[in-house]
Amino acid sequence: MLAMLRVTSAAVLCAVFLASCNSKKPIIVGSKNETEEMLLGEIVAQHLEHRLSRPVERRSGLGNTAILYQSLLSGEVGVYPEYTGLIESEILKEQANSDPQIVLTRVRGQMDMMQIEVLDPLGFDNPSAMVIRAQGAEQIASLSDAAKVTKRWKLGIPYGFQSRSDGFQELASYRLPLDSPQTLDPKQLFAALAKGEVDMIATRATDGHLTPEWKILADDQKVFPPYQACLLVRKDLIAAEPGLRAALAELSGKIHADTMQKLNAQVDISNRPLATVASEFLAQAGLK
Repeated sequence: MLAMLRVTSAAVLCAVFLASCNSKKPIIVGSKNETEEMLLGEIVAQHLEHRLSRPVERRSGLGNTAILYQSLLSGEVGVYPEYTGLIESEILKEQANSDPQIVLTRVRGQMDMMQIEVLDPLGFDNPSAMVIRAQGAEQIASLSDAAKVTKRWKLGIPYGFQSRSDGFQELASYRLPLDSPQTLDPKQLFAALAKGEVDMIATRATDGHLTPEWKILADDQKVFPPYQACLLVRKDLIAAEPGLRAALAELSGKIHADTMQKLNAQVDISNRPLATVASEFLAQAGLK
């Protein structure tokens, strides 16, 4: 009888503990409105659900850096993936340095004063990339090479590249012979390049559409800042959630540029569900 009471008491305590855990407010993971950021947000959300056994709410596709940063400050989201160069240029409104470590150190110091922690980078750099068709461009390897050609380039750019201080304004330093740039939806860039409507586009180094058919021109003057992917987390959330920092730290260094490019391609080219791609990545990385 005594043994039965002990078992019953243990079961009741376990049920109370689980109910207490489930009654906590969910951790809110936000993300911007492009495939890569939504994928990273889903990877973070699934990983936290698995490691902490806690409810996690996704708020994906919220918008650009300014919107996500304000959501983080207000507490509408607790964590979201961002890029170091964008933090410096779009949030701090500074000229980003070309040295990744200097940029990381700078943004960490400034975000710390805002009660936001910048965790160690996820493992890849994703700067702006100017892309042309590889065939027939064997002698053009860099943006400086592209500036020397006699033709005028028909450039296609997404709105974000045009509006950011570290985008089109920085490209202008190469003095490329350009027709008026065409502003395109990011999903239309490679289609326009394939059809010949443009012959150079601005994208990112881990774009899922990049194949041997296309060539990234080297930024030999290093005008585009480093974009190391990292996670921004509210400090009060870290303090309130034992195990959160350690769980998120497991993702640091786990995603390389070629891996991210392949994950993006699975969603954008193969039309696979974000959640499935994220789950498979975590399993392959030994995190499930």
